[in-house]
Amino acid sequence: MLTRRRAGEGKVRVGFSLPAQVQADRASVCGEFTQWGPGKPMKRGKDGRWQVSVALETGRSYRFRYLLDGSRWENDWAADDYVPNPFGEDDSVVKL
Repeated sequence: MLTRRRAGEGKVRVGFSLPAQVQADRASVCGEFTQWGPGKPMKRGKDGRWQVSVALETGRSYRFRYLLDGSRWENDWAADDYVPNPFGEDDSVVKL
């Protein structure tokens, strides 16, 4: 699930979250805004949801995916769009 809040100076703070039902010991969000590197680690809240927020530049779209336990890729079920990637799967997209 995605949420958006103004962060000032041409930025939007995007909240990324996964439901409590996601079975994982670790989760992170990876994408164009992390150069698909290690990603932003997500924290499990008291309600069991995984969450993290990232300040991103407005006026563009970003591809992203969730990395679970360092090996499983998941898309966001409420992404703004999905686009094919070079690995034969889809990436989630957030539009700002």
